[in-house]
Amino acid sequence: MSGGLAGMRPAVRAAVEFTPAAGTRERIVDITTTGRRSGRPSRIEIFFYRAHGETYLCSGTSGRPTDWYANLLANPDFTLHLKHGVRADLPARAEPVTDSEQRREVLAAIVADLNQPHDPGTIGRTRLDDWLGARLAHVTFP
Repeated sequence: MSGGLAGMRPAVRAAVEFTPAAGTRERIVDITTTGRRSGRPSRIEIFFYRAHGETYLCSGTSGRPTDWYANLLANPDFTLHLKHGVRADLPARAEPVTDSEQRREVLAAIVADLNQPHDPGTIGRTRLDDWLGARLAHVTFP
């Protein structure tokens, strides 16, 4: 089991390793990053995703900059807050996914999950091309 999940309580691990059947609520977390300029904690709500057995944060499909991503580039350590079903504050670390081939593979898996016939994420039909400019970070749990 990768990314530090093995040492987690079973209920917390199950919440992080959600299955493709998970609904929107199970895919929403808060993250607290350290402000790159202010140095102060900054908490936002964000979707998190699973692809190839790993955890990712992804947003900003418009291609515009996002503060959460810029903060993680400056300080990759953050807290992932589970808040639906299981509540837990997990120390985490983000690594930007910049290799174009790896990004395409991960984003294709995310889009395929979101485009399931029963639409568990309720995001609606989406195309891979719409996600290629997204901010994408691989999450591990030390």
